[in-house]
Amino acid sequence: MTTPQLFQCLRFTDANRAIAFFSAIGFQERLLVRDDQDPDGVVHAQFQWRDNGGIMFGSVRPDDDSVGHGHATTNLVLPSDDDVDAVLARALAAGATQDGPIRTPDHGGRSVAVVDFDGNLWHLDSYPGV
Repeated sequence: MTTPQLFQCLRFTDANRAIAFFSAIGFQERLLVRDDQDPDGVVHAQFQWRDNGGIMFGSVRPDDDSVGHGHATTNLVLPSDDDVDAVLARALAAGATQDGPIRTPDHGGRSVAVVDFDGNLWHLDSYPGV
C-alpha cells in the first residue's frame, strides 16, 4: 500500500460500534489504540480504505472540543456499480440508513448515500473522479 496522504478524522460516541460498521463495509484495521482507563474507549484508530485511502477516529472525549462528532461527509470510491450495491447492503445490515435513492449521475458511475449511527454521511460511488 502507498502511504495515505489525506485522512478523514472523526470522533464517535461509540467507537466500538464504528469499528463494527467500518469492518462491515470494507475498511481494514491498521492501528487501534485503546484507552487504558476505559477499555471501550478508543484513543486513536486508523483504518485503511482500498489501496490508498484512510480514516482516523476515536472516542468522543470530554477534554477535546476541537473535533466534534457526527455530520461529516465522506465519499468512498468503489471499483464497480455492483460494488456500490454490495457495500450498500452491508452498510444497511450494519445499522446505517439509506439517504435517498440510488442514482446514476450524467457524469458516470452509480451513487448512493448512507448515514451512520452518529449522523455521518457516507457516499458510495463507482465514479472515480478525474
